[in-house]
Amino acid sequence: DTLDPMRGIELPGRTIPVPTSVSSEAQAALAVQLPTSQPFPPIENSAAWQVHVSQFDQWYALTGAQMAAPRAQVQPTCIAGVQVAHAIPEEWRFPAGKVVLDLHGGAMIYSGGEQVLHTAAHLASRIGAELISIDYRMPPHAPYPACLDDCMAVYAAAVEQYGSSNIIVRGLSAGGNLAAALTLRARDEGLPMPQALILLTPEADLTESGDTFQTLAGIDRLSSLMPVNLLYANGHALDDPYLSPLFGDFAKGFPPTFLQSGTRDLFLSNTVRMHRRL
Repeated sequence: DTLDPMRGIELPGRTIPVPTSVSSEAQAALAVQLPTSQPFPPIENSAAWQVHVSQFDQWYALTGAQMAAPRAQVQPTCIAGVQVAHAIPEEWRFPAGKVVLDLHGGAMIYSGGEQVLHTAAHLASRIGAELISIDYRMPPHAPYPACLDDCMAVYAAAVEQYGSSNIIVRGLSAGGNLAAALTLRARDEGLPMPQALILLTPEADLTESGDTFQTLAGIDRLSSLMPVNLLYANGHALDDPYLSPLFGDFAKGFPPTFLQSGTRDLFLSNTVRMHRRL
């Protein structure tokens, strides 16, 4: 048979060494072999998804309990009808009047509720800034556009209270998706954009068209989230810019943006391509 040169590169089985350039704690974590795929339930089985999310959140709560106590005060409250965690640090590093609007990670389905309070306290402590973390609604009960609607409502209220020039929007992973989508939608709807954006390993492309979804498969702790993406999208096209902000129109303007990824990050191509678009 004639090999098709466009088929791709075939590699024999290989071992990826643990990096020596990171801390001993990171080396120990990276040395643990994990399964490369999650047993996601069928899209239509809402009860099974609830069990799946609950099991993950229980594990996440146990790992979070091992962290040092945060040096910040956090209170649950409600802004524009949306549940949020409002955190104030004991030590300030940001100027007074600035606020970080945080959109938590968790693949659009995990880390809500109590975990939002826990994460907000630690972030405010670490950053040294007033922080509002949005406990946005999530699937299976509330698929798109519910969570983006919640983020928009809180952002609009924050603009009224703080002014857009005093707001920094931060998002990790799924939160990076929402942070970028929120900014695109705010611009499109005539709201002023935030002063800056922080996108940490953003899940900016739900179509998973980037190269690292193949090259880093089995190396990242994460594997394809396509079943979750489809659950979240609720029948909408995955390349819609409000679902996959990578495909948005940035020629109309966008705030200064900090992006961060890593060499073993499945979303590395998301981050690089987002940087190129910007």
